Amino acid sequence: MKINPLKGMKDYLPDEMRLRDYVQGKILEVYRASGFERIATPMLEDMENLDKSEGGDNLNLIFKVLKRGEKLNAALASGDEKSLSDMGLRYDLTLPLSRYYAANRASLPTPFKVIQTDRVFRAERPQKGRMREFVQCDIDILGDDSINAEIELIDVTARALLAIGFTDFTVNINDRRMLRAMLTAMGFAPETLDSVCVTFDKLDKIGPDGVKAELAEKEYPAAAIEALDSFLRAGDFSIERVASFLEDKTLPDSLLSIINTVKALSDGRYGIAYAPSLVRGQGYYTGVVFEITCAAFSGAVAGGGRYDGMIGKFLGQQVPAVGFSIGFERICGILLEQGYKAPVAEKLALLYRSDVPFAEVLQKAARLRGEYAVTVLPQQKKLGKQLGALEGAGFSAVAFFDNEEIKVLGQKAE
Repeated sequence: MKINPLKGMKDYLPDEMRLRDYVQGKILEVYRASGFERIATPMLEDMENLDKSEGGDNLNLIFKVLKRGEKLNAALASGDEKSLSDMGLRYDLTLPLSRYYAANRASLPTPFKVIQTDRVFRAERPQKGRMREFVQCDIDILGDDSINAEIELIDVTARALLAIGFTDFTVNINDRRMLRAMLTAMGFAPETLDSVCVTFDKLDKIGPDGVKAELAEKEYPAAAIEALDSFLRAGDFSIERVASFLEDKTLPDSLLSIINTVKALSDGRYGIAYAPSLVRGQGYYTGVVFEITCAAFSGAVAGGGRYDGMIGKFLGQQVPAVGFSIGFERICGILLEQGYKAPVAEKLALLYRSDVPFAEVLQKAARLRGEYAVTVLPQQKKLGKQLGALEGAGFSAVAFFDNEEIKVLGQKAE
């Protein structure tokens, strides 16, 4: 029998779980205090739903579940590989939420402010920061088409990060519709915009030369490529400059309003910046998108955006929706690397002899739990050795069943 977890998945030791529980608890505390309510959905979703979810590259990373019994035999006989699976593990929480809302909307308020903290699965190539099983912490607002939804999600997510000790971070924000309108004005055909945006999104990694080379390789119009290259090399990435390509100023005005409002709410505790090349990989995003980055760490620690078209795939009518997801695994990984220790109650071991009634031991433990996290343990013959082991395991004090003494281990008990 193999003792190690599957590749890309992980066992968590008590210290790690203590940190994960603490981080998730602080995030949930902020979410709930802001009026959001938690739901849960199954890990498995219908394969047809997953295939039509516009999840970008994630659609190639779905863990598929084979059909069973006669259905599997029939699928094998057909020779059609796509018919072998009828369900798969969810790759994010947005598609399940959309299906959930479509099924339960009659019982839900409008707008619906929802929390999801749960495991998702992607058939990634495992590496540092990329696991095949990981936790997402999402909040979404469904049924509000105003920019108030974006503003509230940014505010709540930022407060959650502040609550777990993150500082010096920046909310980067863009509107896909503005970017697409600018690219269209430059001469890119509408049917090529998704591909052009994917290349443009790589600007921070490959620079203007890389963007130009990749677009040329895809054989887009030379005049359009030159127009975009001139824009990039001019170095003016302001909303006003992008707005100069647009006839309708509604979108840039709305984005400016979001930025200015969030800036006021931040009170200098974090930054917000317009990022014209920010696209986000999921194809279901329809408007404003955002990511949070920290100066001290590479990559994003949170991201999200508006996805007004997703719920309509189930209902046949559009429902405005916007969400923000904290990169839970990334946050926990950073904190572990920094040696961060989650605050915990002082641990006390209540030692008892084998000849005493165990019910009375538990009753005494209950009385001590107002001040300590109490563990009951049999008292060993070599008490000194046992006390040393308890101190090494993080216990700060020891009590004995047959007297009222509390012995401090290594530090003063309060």
